[in-house]
Amino acid sequence: MSEPESNARDLVIAIDRQVAHLWMVRTFLKHADEAEDDDELRSVVRDIYDFILAVGPIESVQDDATYLKMAKKKLSRLRKATELYEEIQPEVSGHTNFVMAAKSLRIALDAITTIIKPSST
Repeated sequence: MSEPESNARDLVIAIDRQVAHLWMVRTFLKHADEAEDDDELRSVVRDIYDFILAVGPIESVQDDATYLKMAKKKLSRLRKATELYEEIQPEVSGHTNFVMAAKSLRIALDAITTIIKPSST
């Protein structure tokens, strides 16, 4: 594997680690009773899922460059979902689980943003 290929694989692996966190936040929010009647919260759940689905499971990645391109393309939607959730979270619930979900979502977004930035041209 050449140096750029090795570097791209490292970036894909790093993003995939954050996707695991996104999955847990999404699952928590999706199954929260609060999501039943809250359109904004459901849109956050959909947008997180959209990012996860777009990059797909790492086991099926055949082209690291395509994965990174898709992650970059979907990053703005993930950012908007994160910002919306941070905005509405206090209204949705002040419970520690919801507060920690906001923090976890922000940490994952920031990490993915940092990972993608060096590969941007």
